[in-house]
Amino acid sequence: MGTVLSEEDIELRARLLSAADRHGHTNIVVNPDAEGPGYVFSVGAWRRFGVAEAVVIGLPQGMGENLINMYVVRASNGERFVPGKLYNNFFDGVPITVERVYKGFYPEFFGSAYLLYDGSEFAAIQLIVPTPQGQWPWQPDAPAGFHDHQMILTESGLPESWTPGVTGP
Repeated sequence: MGTVLSEEDIELRARLLSAADRHGHTNIVVNPDAEGPGYVFSVGAWRRFGVAEAVVIGLPQGMGENLINMYVVRASNGERFVPGKLYNNFFDGVPITVERVYKGFYPEFFGSAYLLYDGSEFAAIQLIVPTPQGQWPWQPDAPAGFHDHQMILTESGLPESWTPGVTGP
């Protein structure tokens, strides 16, 4: 690592490494604040299993952690997650999809992952969940503010790995 770490960063890095070694990954929970909705991201899945780290934005407390835990287990067992494809067996009756995270969002949404990886040399995906009625954040009929509540972490703020409504949701 090229940067000099503070005492706190050294301690946090040791805790992250320990948790990732014991459990395959650990989740970092960031609570909602005036800047925006809360989010959860994994740290260690890339290091331990070679699968993309994941982030979930705006889900109720506990749901994001559960979703990431299920994703890491499935991905570490060999399942591959393709952007724009629907995955139906995470939540009862509600599909999810994934999108690649633009590296420009890594510092903001995967900050402490930098303590395990030298810079942004890791893969990251966003797990995206529609409303219970099946509306995705980019759809015109989505509830007002839903796109802000679950922003899409691509350069454009819209799905970029597929065409919404054509080759994906």
